[in-house]
Amino acid sequence: MADLKKKLEEEIAALEYELRNELPAEIRKARAHGDLSENAEYHAAKERQGYVNARLNQLRQRLAQLSMIDLSKIPRDKVGLGSEVVVLDLAKNEEITYRLVTSEESDVAQGKISTGSPIGRGLLGKEVGDVVKIQIPGGIRELEILKLTTIHDLES
Repeated sequence: MADLKKKLEEEIAALEYELRNELPAEIRKARAHGDLSENAEYHAAKERQGYVNARLNQLRQRLAQLSMIDLSKIPRDKVGLGSEVVVLDLAKNEEITYRLVTSEESDVAQGKISTGSPIGRGLLGKEVGDVVKIQIPGGIRELEILKLTTIHDLES
């Protein structure tokens, strides 16, 4: 979670720099070309300025939400945000390791799944030994939880 906060803060800093320094310079340069009604550079810079403002607001809001996550409310013995879960896919007899993360951090190829995904939602609140039936686009998967490492264990 600290990595995500750092990534968001870095993107915010880069966008703030662009908004305060680069875009005003581009707009001034475009204004110097004269007639603004048919000035493509001016309109592109103003459009980019609007996008950067919207993205900044979105990132700041997400950073505030992440700051409000109370780790003490994440269970120590059940699957929650930040947990690493080893499951057995009962149909394939295959062990799979998942890490439950926020939607921004999800990367299925690396086993990082969002808590909002069907599998993530199905695993939340479960314990070692539980068998979970999860509806996914390809049908129903049955997963048995073999091992659980919570965010508390991972960050200590």
